Amino acid sequence: MTKWVITSAWPYSSDVPHLGNLIGSVLSADVFARFHRLIGDSVVFVSGSDEHGTPLEVEALKRKMLVKDLADQNHARISQLFRRWDISYDNYTRTESPVHKKFIQEHYTEINNNDSYIFTQIERIHYCPHDKRFLPDRFVEGICPYCSYERARGDQCENCGRPLNAEQLVKAYCVICRGPTELRETKQWFFDLPRLSDYISDYLGRAELSQNVIRFSRGWIKDGLRPRSVTRDSEWGIRAPFPGAEKKTIYVWMEAVLGYVSATIEYFEKKGAKEEWKEYWFKQDTKTAFFIGKDNIPFHSIILPALLRASGKVYVEPSTISSTEFLLFEGQKFSKSNKIGIWIDEALEILPTDCWRYALIALRPESGDINFGWDSLVEKVNTDLNDTIGNFVNRTLVGVSKFAENSFNLKYSDISDEFKKDVQEIRNRHLAIRELYETIELQSACREIFNQVASANRFLSATEPWKAVKNDKPRALAILYVALSTLKVACSELYPIIPETVKEIISQSGLFKTNGGVPQWDDVLIDNELPIKTRDTRPVFSKTSASVLKKKLEDLRASKAESKAINANN
Repeated sequence: MTKWVITSAWPYSSDVPHLGNLIGSVLSADVFARFHRLIGDSVVFVSGSDEHGTPLEVEALKRKMLVKDLADQNHARISQLFRRWDISYDNYTRTESPVHKKFIQEHYTEINNNDSYIFTQIERIHYCPHDKRFLPDRFVEGICPYCSYERARGDQCENCGRPLNAEQLVKAYCVICRGPTELRETKQWFFDLPRLSDYISDYLGRAELSQNVIRFSRGWIKDGLRPRSVTRDSEWGIRAPFPGAEKKTIYVWMEAVLGYVSATIEYFEKKGAKEEWKEYWFKQDTKTAFFIGKDNIPFHSIILPALLRASGKVYVEPSTISSTEFLLFEGQKFSKSNKIGIWIDEALEILPTDCWRYALIALRPESGDINFGWDSLVEKVNTDLNDTIGNFVNRTLVGVSKFAENSFNLKYSDISDEFKKDVQEIRNRHLAIRELYETIELQSACREIFNQVASANRFLSATEPWKAVKNDKPRALAILYVALSTLKVACSELYPIIPETVKEIISQSGLFKTNGGVPQWDDVLIDNELPIKTRDTRPVFSKTSASVLKKKLEDLRASKAESKAINANN
């Protein structure tokens, strides 16, 4: 058994995530966590709402709300949505958590006391003469100096993905009043990242990183690491613990990445095992996996390990970083203002959760940006889920009812070598699918699971047990043994992706009796399930169409717009 800390990037709590956010980190991490629980590993799966960034401040200003009130409201909403998406977090917390705040202040105190990794420097910061305040990064927009995108933010250009210092922006303006800014000097506290360049280079050489993570990270190293600002002139956030920095807060990009540790601490505190978190962050045989979008790569592959190292404690390094490319919707980037894409609250109103989960994993953008749209979604629902997986499940369970009088009792030793060979092929593919899960090739794993079931469907069509049962019942039952063997391993293989549907299939089939109806990866024999009796057999999926789904989304948005207008008038 291996101990795992599995994490997904902390979503901004300024708004509901969209489908691209979901597949980029949250859903991928959930599938990986569920798989490792299936194979018997000890998993702590954590994340939380990223609340201290300026996006939330900007949104609160727009709504004329207190930032804390909006943070509370949005955290509750996002947490509830993740539960509806069946995201199996052990602890989904928030950066406003007292445990997180305490850990951040203690950790930076350790860094400050350890070999002078913290120093002060005068920095030029954007100041708004109209609003009379220093402007955190996302309160400033302007032209990107690299790609000339006209709405680059002060911390990063969302067009080319390059991290920015706000003073690099051309024709910068304040997002509050839209007026021009001016640069003024202020003292900030910095993290001496360049001093850890050799350590980071060594780390990158031994960690398990996807190709885009290696490419991004090596690019940063090649350009030369620069000191990173730790503090900001902002009221909203965690107070900096450095002497003389009492009016400063910790910069969100240097805070939220440490939340994976604080979330683990909080999880075990809630369990009443206050010291157990150290088993997962200081024992070097523990593994950690981080699921992120490509825009977050350097903060996890460079800054996080550097911050852990600089404390003077020997933390477990990020051992696996899995980064996706971007999910595009109908060929365009997600944009709420332009109504491009689907958000996770909307999705659940127009199609069952497992349909979305399967489609997103089947189209996971692992080696390049992927175009997601209505046609690709409908294909996955109708062809993969309904016509192949759902059809196979129904054919097999109806076979138990009809060919075995709903009491299937054949053992492996009773079938011929011809069919034993088929069962062995099923198990071999099961092992191959495990390897794909382990290497986080989730799209490929999904495809091979589909192939596993599609092969079983072809097997049933070729052997025709409904005909064989008339003249050769033992052969019909042996065919059914092969089908049930596929069904059992497919339940384990599909469980990380479509957990609620698999629970329904297990309920109808009565499989996994010895484990209370919960699938286990290595439990592949059906002999210990005998006799197999079905109950309440019915289809587990149904078809849809692009026009129906589009209409549902249009109606949903129209209804929301109408409600918003009524509330505004009241």
